[in-house]
Order: sequence, then structure tokens, then C-alpha cells
Amino acid sequence: MSDRFELFLTCPKGLEGLLAEEATALGLEETREHTSTIRGFAQMETAYRLCLWSRLANRVLLVLKRFPMANADDLYDGVLSVDWAEHLDAAGSLAVEFSGNGSGIDNTHFGALKVKDAIVDKLRTSTGERPSIDKLNPDLRIHLRLDRGEAILSLDLSGHSLHQRGYRLQQGAAPLKENLAAAVLIRAGWPRIAAAGGALADPMCGVGTFLVEAAMIAADIAPNLRRERWGFTSWLGHVPALWKKLHAEAQERADAGLAKQPSWIRGYEADPRLIQPARNNIERAGLSNWIKVYQGEVATFEPRPDHNQTGLVVCNPPYGERLGDEASLLYLYQNLGERLRQACMNWEAAVFTGAPDLGKRMGIRSHKQYAFWNGALPCKLLLIKVQPEQFVTGERRTPEQREREREQVALGNTPETAAADAPLEQARLSEGGQMFANRLQKNLKALGKWARREGVDCYRVYDADMPEYALAIDLYHDWVHVQEYAPPRTIDADKAQGRLFDALAAIPQALGVDKSKVVIKRRERQSGTKQYERQATQGTFTEVSEGGVKLLVNLTDYLDTGLFLDHRPLRLRIQREAAGKRFLNLYCYTATATVHAAKGGARTTTSVDLSKTYLDWARRNLSLNGFSDKNRLEQGDVMNWLAADREEYDLIFIDPPTFSNSKRMEGVFDVQRDHVQLLDLAMARLASGGVLYFSNNFRKFQLDEGLAARYQVEEITASTLDPDFARNTKIHRAWKLMAK
Repeated sequence: MSDRFELFLTCPKGLEGLLAEEATALGLEETREHTSTIRGFAQMETAYRLCLWSRLANRVLLVLKRFPMANADDLYDGVLSVDWAEHLDAAGSLAVEFSGNGSGIDNTHFGALKVKDAIVDKLRTSTGERPSIDKLNPDLRIHLRLDRGEAILSLDLSGHSLHQRGYRLQQGAAPLKENLAAAVLIRAGWPRIAAAGGALADPMCGVGTFLVEAAMIAADIAPNLRRERWGFTSWLGHVPALWKKLHAEAQERADAGLAKQPSWIRGYEADPRLIQPARNNIERAGLSNWIKVYQGEVATFEPRPDHNQTGLVVCNPPYGERLGDEASLLYLYQNLGERLRQACMNWEAAVFTGAPDLGKRMGIRSHKQYAFWNGALPCKLLLIKVQPEQFVTGERRTPEQREREREQVALGNTPETAAADAPLEQARLSEGGQMFANRLQKNLKALGKWARREGVDCYRVYDADMPEYALAIDLYHDWVHVQEYAPPRTIDADKAQGRLFDALAAIPQALGVDKSKVVIKRRERQSGTKQYERQATQGTFTEVSEGGVKLLVNLTDYLDTGLFLDHRPLRLRIQREAAGKRFLNLYCYTATATVHAAKGGARTTTSVDLSKTYLDWARRNLSLNGFSDKNRLEQGDVMNWLAADREEYDLIFIDPPTFSNSKRMEGVFDVQRDHVQLLDLAMARLASGGVLYFSNNFRKFQLDEGLAARYQVEEITASTLDPDFARNTKIHRAWKLMAK
């Protein structure tokens, strides 16, 4: 065999340039870059060294033969012509990988089968002995790449992919591959920083991949030093003496590196479930003396290295793929930017993200950006020098100052500019974000006066006032509940998301609330009971007040919160009229109207709903206010319940869904189609002189004209809308019905 071989090194897309530099430094000659691959020429010693020392490659492929190929027969004959006895024993095991197509090969499985057949036929002995197939741990892993009519037949020297270092047996939800993490560190300048005695911190370390890769670079440890099985281990062309020499040299370098004063490398992770897996991975890598991991939130991140060192902050924040992630992710990136500006002055930072638009929201400029791929996801590496001239800042205000500003705005006063010596500058809003913030503050100023005068704790402060910012924003005491109306398909998705980020960035500043108390959901056209379905499982209830009663809202788990703010005037009307009356609440939801009726002195209350979940919620609302004995909760389909009930009621409230097809009810309820039957059944239960209030939020709803012939019917919609819904008069319609 020749002393010089052609080699192909594969890698994740985007790493080709870095891998070419690394491989050339390790001895590869005539290096050329291709997509996800580099190629060059080297002796066997360099091939071994690449396997051992490459931090970036996935595989090292040694080319055995190139040959032209026009059809499947050419493929078989070309592979058969290789003297396979030089590479594999007849009793050995084999795996074949095939890539590419053309020349009559359109199926990679068929191509791999032809390669396997040729090798097996070549090695089959007179007694019938032949190599077996082992896809997991073969003695020889063969790769054939078909490229524009040429077959490139290679031996995989790596075995398993080189990114699998062996230390990371426990993984988080979305871990970076080890070679991609190493590439981020190299591109961020960590080898230079480590050589100068710098520190490294990861504020979102997960299971510690960045930390381990950084420590191996700083300690001069070959990334695959601990690997026991290679693709060349059972290869007949393997030169054990040469490999042992290179491995021993690498071990000596590692021993010398580990004997040095350890670099200061620290990781912080908010999820306590990942702390021990991270420590286990670090211990498996033999780096427990170099790396420490602690539980900690990004909002309190502060690297505290020895001897006032500076260094590199590196992290891979989450990208956000679930609906409703936008607010938490935006504020996570903003918190990261704030901590860099406040606690990491004169450090360098590397933020690897699949959501570069979020990266722009950190309030600090990147001086360089690099494109990478994390699997099929395009990503950006943002490199930052944490210096004041890189900051993108606005007014300097503390959380306490923002709270005072909110109070002042609500009182109608203009907020004062905070003192210049405040400890932290907020990131400057974009032009659109500032316009949105101005509108929010204008609304808060006007509605705040009314809310404080009327003792209203929860109200809508914005409802798509600016069409390009299609949000409904509600204040629940000191929480902000944001609903994004799904944009029309004609609106560019990236532009819509950019505006959403602008708005989310503006909300805490404009309303004077903490970022952690902003919840976002998307409201789309609903079908059935989708609006009532659980969206999360946090199970956290917040107590709010309204008209002298206390109510529980859940801002995270459902599309609606348990309190329909637009029905506030109707609930207060019921409270005023309920004294001494028998009250019936149909489709009661969380029975907030029932609580008001009980507060108003109702003689009895009966609340009917099909959902056990909401009846349990209703029970909690009643108990919270000290009401229980005389308040009946009934689970059932309202129409069937009314048909069976024979009691009379003096005050009835009905707020049905637009459409319902619950599994617990027979048939389907449609408010437009079925409201006449519903109202007739309910009016049959109304006592002499009683009042029924009927409301619904179906925007195309038309009340049947025939009802006016049987009952006194008065539309009262205008009187059931408070100032916070004056801009959205179609939020609901309401009627008062009495017997003639």
C-alpha cells in the first residue's frame, strides 16, 4: 500500500473552514473544502492524528479506490477489484454506508447492498466462510460516495462519529453536539483566552458540553483520548505500533496539561434536574478539578473568577419552538444582555442561537457574526466585546423606579427621568417598539384614573389599537396577560414576529412591570371547546379583586384566564340586583357571576356547567369568599339540565359558548341555531317579575325576532361595556329578558 493516502473528513455544515485550518495544522496536505467535507492527502500517522485530535470532524475516511461508474454492474465490479484480503478477515464483520445517486442507483439501500455483495463475494472462502454484517460495531465500516458518475470507495477510520467523545452519557432536552460546541469555542477565541489565563463561564450550561470542551482545549487534551474502539481497530492495514506512539504522546500532553493550574471554568443552570447529569459528565471526562457547576438563574448570573480575571461568557440559549414561548425567550435574552452589561464588563461573550432576532434584543451589539448549522437549523454565533461603546441603551431605570412610574402614569403624572447614576441601563427600544410603548402609556394614563376611581384591579389596557401590533393586553393586578391575534396569512411571518418582539420589549418598560410577570398566548379562531382546553400545566392561581369579591385567575394554563373582563359590568349589575333572590348561572364557567350574586345577598345560587375542572374552580372561588352552604354547583349539559329542572329562579344569567361539541353532551350546541330553544327553556324557569340576562360573543349573532313576541326584550350591550372595552364594542352583545 502507498505511504500517502487521500482522506475525506466530514463535519457539520458551516464548519468546513475551521476544520480545514485544524486539519492542516495537524498535517493534512493539499486541503480543499466542500460542503460538510474537506479533503486532502496525508500519511498514516497524520490520519491517526486526525482521528485522535480533531475537535471538529465527524469522520475520517481513507480512500481505497476511485472508479468511473455508469451502472450497478460497474459498481459491483469496481468494489470487487479491490484486494479485500488486505483489509478484512473472511470471518470478520462489515457495515456499508452509501450516499449519492445516479448511474442507475436511485436507492441508497440498493447501492449499499451491491457494495456488500462485492466484498462478501471477494472474501468468501472455499468452505463458504464469509464476513457477517454488524451495523453497530463492525470490524470494518466501508463508505461509498457516488458523485457525478464517479464512485469514491473509503474506509471509515473513525468507527462511531468523532463527536461522540464518550463523556456525555446524560443529555438535556436539546444538547449541542460536542464538535459543534468545540467549533463555537474556537471561533469565539477561547484557545487564545485560555492560553492567556482567562476564565470561562456558561450561564445556561445544561449538561456541561461547552464546559467540558473548553476544559479539554485549555488542558491540551485530545478530544478522543479516552475512546477504546476505532474504525481501524480490526482493520488488517492498521499499524498498532504507530498508533500506540501517537496515543502515548497525547496522554503525556494531557497529563502535563492537567498538572497545570486549572483554568477557572464555571457553569450555571436554572433547572435543578440537570445539575447532577452535568457533574456526572464532567467526572466521566476526568475534569472535576477544572469545572464547577452551580444552580443559578440567568437573571442573577455573575461570574466571579479568581484574581479578578476576565474571559469568555459562552452560552446556547433556547430558540423557542412552542407557541407562547416568545415572551419568556425575549426576556431571557434581555436578562442575558443586562447581566453581560452589568456583571461582565471587559469580558468577551459568544451567544450561539437559532433565533438571531432575539439575539438583537440583548441591548448590546455583536462585533462579529458567523453562520452555523445545528443539524438542519440555521444558527448564528454572535461575538460580543462587553464594552460601554457596544451598549444599545435607553433610560437608566431600576425596577423600583419603573413601579413608581407606573403609579404616576396611572395618576396622570408624567414620569420623571431617572437619575444618571442608576445601576443599570435598559436596552433602547426600536422605533416601532417606542411608538407602541407610547400608546400603552397613553392608554394606561387614561384608564388608570378610571380603574383607581372604580377600584378595578383587572382591566384591558390595549386591544389592537395599532393594527400592525395585533395584541390584546390585560392587567391582572401586577401581572400582564398578552394575547396575540394570529396574523393573516398575507402578513410576512418574520415581520409579524419582529413586531411581536418589539411589543414584548416595550411592555415592561411602558407598564412598569417585571418581565417575569408577562404571559403571552396566541388567540386564533376557535372551534368547539378549544378555548377552554389546557395549554400548560403550571397550575398556578393568582388572586385578584373585583367589586368587593376575590377571584382566582390562572394566567398560564388556558387560553382564557377564568375571568372574562368584558363581563365586569354585567357581574356588578348582578351583584346589585341579587339581594334576596334565587340566582341561576348557566354555562357558569368559573362561576365569577355567582360569587358576585352571593356577595350581593342572593338567597340561593345554582351554577351549571359541563366541566368538572371549571366547577372545581368555581368551588374555590366561592370558598375564597366564604360562600359554600347555599351555593349549588351542578355538572351537566345545560339544555338537558333545564329540561329536567322544575325550580324557579328570580335572576338568571346565561353566557353560552358560540359552539360546543363536548364528549359529555349529546349532539352539538350552536348559539345562533339553538339560542331560541335555550332561552325558552330558561324563561320557563323564570319566576314572576324575574330578570334573565343573556350574552354571547359571537360577532355575527342575530337574536331571533320571534322572541320579542313572547317576552320583553331589551338590548343592553352599550351599558355592559366599561371604558377599557370602549374601543372594541363588538366584544359581546347582551340582552335583558322578562316575561310579558
